[in-house]
Amino acid sequence: METFTDPKQLVENPQYQKQRRKTLAGLRDGMIDAPILGVVNGFNTLPYCFTLQCCCGHFLHNDVKESNNLESLPVTNTISVVEYSIAYIAFCVENSDMGRRFLDALKDITALDPETIQFGSAEWFWKRQVNSYVLQVEPTVWKYEDTATLDYGEALRTEKVRDELFVHLQGLLKKQLTV
Repeated sequence: METFTDPKQLVENPQYQKQRRKTLAGLRDGMIDAPILGVVNGFNTLPYCFTLQCCCGHFLHNDVKESNNLESLPVTNTISVVEYSIAYIAFCVENSDMGRRFLDALKDITALDPETIQFGSAEWFWKRQVNSYVLQVEPTVWKYEDTATLDYGEALRTEKVRDELFVHLQGLLKKQLTV
């Protein structure tokens, strides 16, 4: 996120429910990268959060140039540099007990790999929607950018962390649904 910042404090938002309904009414499955569709739709069933935007992360290299590529990186010795488009999920969170617990759970996810997973806010999301937060996967040195040029080994590691993040988010979703 080019405007990534430390997480802001939750503020009162009397328009939360109206904003949630409006945002979700405009959301279509075709707008979401297929590998994370289930996770995104699942979080949108929770009353204390909704997604604003997301990307499963894309890896482009000498064999793949399509910007919306969903393929995993191949195991090869012919790729030296990979252009990575950041994987992230942005949420709007209700200022409520459940919303605060959810935020704490999102923050805890960074412990999976603190060098590659960041939790925070993004200025441009916050200007459009208060109480917005981003969980992103990007090597720390690139955390303020939407794309990064990675060597092949670092790209493989980033892909692994990205996949772990979305598996962990699926587990978090299951826990939230049983609360």
